[in-house]
Amino acid sequence: MSSGETGKKPQWYTIREAAEYLEVGEQTIYRWMREGKITFRKIGDGTRFLQEDLDAVVQVCHSSKEAEKIQQSCPFCHHNVLSDGNIRSTGLIYFRPDKSKFWSLRDANIKTSAKMCARCGAISLFGDVSKLEKMLVKQSEAAEGAESD
Repeated sequence: MSSGETGKKPQWYTIREAAEYLEVGEQTIYRWMREGKITFRKIGDGTRFLQEDLDAVVQVCHSSKEAEKIQQSCPFCHHNVLSDGNIRSTGLIYFRPDKSKFWSLRDANIKTSAKMCARCGAISLFGDVSKLEKMLVKQSEAAEGAESD
């Protein structure tokens, strides 16, 4: 680059600035660094964050309608042409939660469905969330079970 051209410099944030940007305390930033939840860079003795590092920490929680809409696009390239299909092994692949209600008349296996992106070939698996919710032990039920022991 010649001296007349100016490239866009990255925006660096200190720990204090990162905490202000995310509207959390500095101790939360330190904890996230220890837990590996946030990407940071060491520059000499200082710790710095890029804005993209901070934005990556923010999780967007979608409503069920938005989640259904998201299932209709590729999570990698965001292409909207997906082909329905199944992943085959010696049969269908099922998801089985590690902890479910012990006594249940329902089958504990949750059938999965798959979609493949017509552009990049990424395959996404989806399960029946309503069946999973019915099978999982609720916090209140787990507490009652622990008290009766």
